[in-house]
Amino acid sequence: MQAPENPLSDEVKETIQTAYRAWLAARGFKPRRGQREMIAHVARTLVSTAPRIAVIEAGTGTGKTAGYCLAAVPTARAMNKTIVLSTATIALQEQVTLNDIPDLKENAQLNFSVALAKGRGRYLCLKRLDDHLKYQGQQEMALFQVGSEHGDFTPLYQAMLDQFGTGQWDGESDSWPEEMPEGAWEPVTTDHRGCSNNRCSFFKQCPFFRARNLLEGIDVIVANHDLVLADLALGGGAVLPEPEDCIFILDEAHHLADKTQSHFSARTRVNGTINWLEQVNSVLGSLTQRFARPAELVAIATDVAGETGLLSAGLEHLSQLLQGLEYTQRDEQLDIHRFVMGDVPADLGQGAGDCLGPISKICDALEKAHSLVQKAVAGESGWPNAYEAEDWLVPVGQLQTRALAVQALLEDYANKSPHRHARWINRTDTDVELVSAPIEPGHILKEVLWDRAYGVICTSATLSAMGRFDRFMERAGLPAEATRIRIPSPFDYPRIATFSVPKMSSDPRDFEAHSLEVSELLPDLLAAEVSALVLFTSWRQLNAVVKLLPEKLAEGLFVQGEMAKQVLIRNHRNRIDQGKPSYLFGLASFSEGLDLPDDYCRHVIIVKLPFAVPDDPVDQAIAEWAEAQGRNAFYEISVPDAALKLVQACGRLIRHENDHGRITMLDKRIVTQRYGRALLDSLPRFNFQLSR
Repeated sequence: MQAPENPLSDEVKETIQTAYRAWLAARGFKPRRGQREMIAHVARTLVSTAPRIAVIEAGTGTGKTAGYCLAAVPTARAMNKTIVLSTATIALQEQVTLNDIPDLKENAQLNFSVALAKGRGRYLCLKRLDDHLKYQGQQEMALFQVGSEHGDFTPLYQAMLDQFGTGQWDGESDSWPEEMPEGAWEPVTTDHRGCSNNRCSFFKQCPFFRARNLLEGIDVIVANHDLVLADLALGGGAVLPEPEDCIFILDEAHHLADKTQSHFSARTRVNGTINWLEQVNSVLGSLTQRFARPAELVAIATDVAGETGLLSAGLEHLSQLLQGLEYTQRDEQLDIHRFVMGDVPADLGQGAGDCLGPISKICDALEKAHSLVQKAVAGESGWPNAYEAEDWLVPVGQLQTRALAVQALLEDYANKSPHRHARWINRTDTDVELVSAPIEPGHILKEVLWDRAYGVICTSATLSAMGRFDRFMERAGLPAEATRIRIPSPFDYPRIATFSVPKMSSDPRDFEAHSLEVSELLPDLLAAEVSALVLFTSWRQLNAVVKLLPEKLAEGLFVQGEMAKQVLIRNHRNRIDQGKPSYLFGLASFSEGLDLPDDYCRHVIIVKLPFAVPDDPVDQAIAEWAEAQGRNAFYEISVPDAALKLVQACGRLIRHENDHGRITMLDKRIVTQRYGRALLDSLPRFNFQLSR
C-alpha cells in the first residue's frame, strides 16, 4: 500500500461518510463490508503518490458503481479534477448515466454535474446529410461518397432531416427510434478531418458540438473505452479533458487490453487499395477543376497522379508475393496465412518497403490539399467559387484518413515495430488483406494513459484469474506499483446456486459426437426450469445443436443471430412475463453484460469450456512468444483466460442476494483434466455436484 502524500482532509472524509450513510438509509440497505473497503481504497489511492493507480476486483453484488463514485466524486472535486467514468459498451454507459448516477445524486445528497460523452462517429453530420440530399442522382454523388453500396437511403435521410429539424431527434445514432439499416449511418457522419468546426454552415445546429459543449466544467463525464482510446490516440484533450486533469474510472476494465489491441491494429486490402487510388486521382482532379485550376492544386494533383501509379505497381507486386504464400482455410469465405512469431519474410517486407515512398508522398499531398481546402473554407484562398470549399472537406479528409491507414500498415510490415505484433494475411475470392495487431497492448496504455493520467481506478467483477492479477497486469502494461485488491461477492452462493457437471461420454474436442450428446441432454435440462441461458463457444456448434433439437422447443427458443440482441432479450423477457418458458442461445457476447435476474434466468448452461479459438492468429502469436520465453503458454495464458471467461459466464445467473438458480457444464474436461481443478477453484463457492 502506498503511503498517502496528501491524506484525505477531514472535510472530504466527512462528505464521503455522510453521503454513504444517506444513500444506505434512502435505499434501505445495510452497510456492506466489501463496499466500505472499496470506498476507502479508492479514496486512499487518489491522494497517494504517483502512480495513483488501483486495480479493484469487486464481486457481483458489491455495488461497485456506488463504491467508486461515493469516494471519487468528493475527492476529485477537492482536487479540482474531472472524473472520466468509462464503461466497455454504449449500453452500459447509458445505464450508468440514466440509472446508477441519478440514484446516487438523489439518495446520497451529493451535488455534482454529470454528462454523457460519445465519439464524433455516433453523431449526425448535418453537412454530410445535406450533401447526400443535395447531390442525390448527380455525378457528384460518387465524388462525395455520400451514397452507399448497401442501397439508396434517401427516404431514411429525409426522415432524419425532418425529425432533427422538428426537435423529435437529437442527431445521435443510438437514439434513432428504429433499427439503423446496415450501411446507412456511415455516409452521414464524419471524423475530425472531415469537419470544418466553427466554419461549418451547420455549426450552430451540430449535434456533436452541442454534446461536446455540455462537457465543459462537468464533474463526471461518462464515456466508453472506445472513446477514451480514440481521444488518447489523438494526444488527449480532443473530446475529453487532458489526461493530466482527469481521474479515470475504468469499469469493466477486463476489456481494456482487447479494446486497445483492436483500436491500434492496422489492416489494408491490396486490391481495394489499388481501386481506391483511382478515386484519389478522381477526387483531386475534380477538386482542381471545380476551383478553376489554382496552381497549388494542379501541382498536388499532378504529383499524386505519378505517385499513385508507382504505388499501384508496388501493390500489384505485393499481391503477387502474397498469392505465393501457403494458406489455411478458416471458413467457407476466408483463407488465412499467419506469420510465425509475427515475422514477415524478407521479400514481403521489401515489397512493403518499396511502397512506402509513394504512399508517404500521397499522405503529404493529401494533407496539403486538406489544408488548402480549410483555408478556402475560412475565406483565405482567393479561389473562385470558394463558397463551395466546405463541400470538399469531407471527401479530401476521407482520402487522408485512408491514406494514413495504408501507410501505417505498410510501415509495420516493412519496418517491424520494436514491440511484439501478430501479423497475418486474410485471403478471399476477390482480395488479400494484410493485418497487424499488437499482442502486448500494455506498452500503448503505458504511454497514453498510465504515465499521463492524474489517477486511474481499474475495476470489474472479473480481473483476477485463479486468484492472481498477473495476467491482467501484464496485458494492460500496469506498473508494479499499482495496488491490487479483491473484494468477494456478498452472495451466499452455496445456498442459492448449484454448479453441476452431468456424466457425459463424448469428448468436447469431437465436434460431431459432442454436439449430438448436447442436443440429447438439452431438452430435459431446459424443461427443468422456466428459463435458461445456453452459451456456446462457436457459431458452428450453436447452429449444429439447434438443428438437432426437437421442433417442440422452437417456440420458446431465441437464438443469437436471428434478430438484434436487444430484440431477442426483450422478446425473452416478454415471454417470461406471460408465464411461458423461454430460452436464450448465444455466444461469448451473451456471457457478460446481460442482466437477467430472477425468472428471466434460472439456469445457465455452458456447452463447452471457453478456451480461445485454436486458430485465432493473435492468440497463436501470443502463445509462440510465451513459449520462446520458456513459459508454458497453455497454463500461463490459455487456462487463466478461460477461467476469467468462465467466471463471467457463471455470473449471468445470480444478479442479487435473493436470486437463485443453477449452472450446468456440458464439458467433462472440467472434472477429468488436470487444469479442471484450477478452473473450478476460480469460481465462487457454488454447491458443486460433479460427475466424472
